[in-house]
Amino acid sequence: MQIDDPAVIAEARAVFDRYEAALMANRNDELDAIFWADPRTVRFGITEILYGHDAIRAFRASVKAYAQRIQKKVHMVAFGKDMVATHLEYERIGTGLVGRETKIMVRFPDLGWRVVSAHVSLLTPVDPGRAMR
Repeated sequence: MQIDDPAVIAEARAVFDRYEAALMANRNDELDAIFWADPRTVRFGITEILYGHDAIRAFRASVKAYAQRIQKKVHMVAFGKDMVATHLEYERIGTGLVGRETKIMVRFPDLGWRVVSAHVSLLTPVDPGRAMR
């Protein structure tokens, strides 16, 4: 198995960037289309635990706007030609909150790249005097 084939990373990055643009513009139909339309798809969010594409779609329909964010670091690892793990570290604009997002993307022969699992979290602000060292 080839790890980090540049062509695979580039394809996955294009989907990643399309997802980010759709998220910031609240284009729910496009976000839903990037996820695998299957009951086995999972999305763990900041305030929600969603099993299945229908639950993810219902959550998206309830969101009026997503918090704007600045990407701090994007890290991707391709495992062969059909699976990529993406990791995003971001900062919510105007809040200083740091968030993390992991997506597992799989290339399906008939669908192309789809997110099969996603996890989003925010770091709890830490008192600098109590931060772990």
